[in-house]
Amino acid sequence: MTRRSTVFIGILLAYALGVGVLMYRLLSDIDPRYRESAEESLVETAHLLAAQVEQSSAEGRLDAEQLRPVFRKLYSRSFSAQIFGFEKTDVEMQALVIARDGTVVFDSIGQREGEDYSQWRDVRAALAGEYRARTTPKIPGDELSSVMYVSAPVRDAAGAIVGVVSVGKPVQSLNQFVAAARRKTLVVGATSVAAVLVLALILSLWLVRPFGLIADYARYVRSQRSFSLPRLGRRALGTLGAAYDEMRDALAGRHYVADYVQTLTHELKSPLSAIRGAAELMQEPGMPEADSQRFAANIRRETQRIQELVDRMMELAALEQQRRLPKVEPLSLRPLLEELVASAEASGAARGLRVELAPGETAWVEGEAFLLRRALGNLMANALEFSPEGAAIRVSLDVKPRSVEVSVRDRGPGIPDYADARVFEKFYSLARPATGKKSTGLGLAFVKEIAELHHGRVALRNADGGGALATLSLPRIAAPSG
Repeated sequence: MTRRSTVFIGILLAYALGVGVLMYRLLSDIDPRYRESAEESLVETAHLLAAQVEQSSAEGRLDAEQLRPVFRKLYSRSFSAQIFGFEKTDVEMQALVIARDGTVVFDSIGQREGEDYSQWRDVRAALAGEYRARTTPKIPGDELSSVMYVSAPVRDAAGAIVGVVSVGKPVQSLNQFVAAARRKTLVVGATSVAAVLVLALILSLWLVRPFGLIADYARYVRSQRSFSLPRLGRRALGTLGAAYDEMRDALAGRHYVADYVQTLTHELKSPLSAIRGAAELMQEPGMPEADSQRFAANIRRETQRIQELVDRMMELAALEQQRRLPKVEPLSLRPLLEELVASAEASGAARGLRVELAPGETAWVEGEAFLLRRALGNLMANALEFSPEGAAIRVSLDVKPRSVEVSVRDRGPGIPDYADARVFEKFYSLARPATGKKSTGLGLAFVKEIAELHHGRVALRNADGGGALATLSLPRIAAPSG
């Protein structure tokens, strides 16, 4: 993965992580906020009932019997209340009146009367004139049966606490609202992330390159002589891929340029140092003519090296910015390979190298002939440079149901283990066996870019029996009719 892709994906991941942290905080905060809201309402209800009990109690004696018919009538009421999409049809609140000694003297649902509640913390706190709340499961171990309780003291005429009113509400009645709020929050978060991605795509389509990608795709569709859904689908995916790349480059372009400048500067240091050293030596008085000619040759050689490096760099940079093929046409690979093999064999004749094309059928691909010729020519030139004198280089065309593989096999020293993962890096090069010199290190990077533009891939590995095997794989298409 390139640094541009890494930076771009890092930006998206940072945004997604930020949204994820925010969603986590919001989701974890929903349940406590709902419980706090319910607790506040229960406190008011508890004090309301405590005031009612105080009105009917006298001489320090609790009298909660007037509450019994009220709750009986309350529980029998029939109603329908729509609350944020949920229908409420019955009353779930429970009220208890507890004497000074902790004994339950009234239970609105008639289940706890006579029980000792003196150890419950809300009751104990209310009897002491303090406030506490508690949540306790009705069924031990079953959190879904939990009930939230708050208590309020009941006072006599002198202000002494003679009992407690405890009001409870099932937590399950709150959970449906909590679950709904969490779902809505998740939808908002997911929508936010999707909206940012869509916005980034729109920016890449309409701002980075206005109408260009869509117009190119429309021209491509019009140029097709026959309708092929897989081919049009691949082209559409390529258009989206180009949008992604342009959006990525727009966000990470500064890092991309900095990386290029840093690498190019490093590569230029060596030839520039050689040129400067030779120029300084040539200025010394009394230098022999032979030495002067040798240093002049060094300057020419290093200047040519810089020129080649800059030219290749500009070609590669232009190719990387291209993102899609401007001219696409069906191509038959075997005639193209026959032409390249003949040219490569002429180049290797001085060293006795043979370049052979394995027999077989042809296959059709979709692409640009000039770029494919450059890519395959680079692979063959690479094989020539690493082959010993008198060796044979074998080129083969392997036709598969959905792809085509062009392989170039040499008999050179192969790829060292330390270089196996770096052969396609820009400016990385191995010394040629015949001369001990390195190339610009851009040839294989150039091939990789061309392969990706054609929706293919390139690989280079050690072959069985020695040497290296380079393979260019491309999507196969049907032979054009007519």
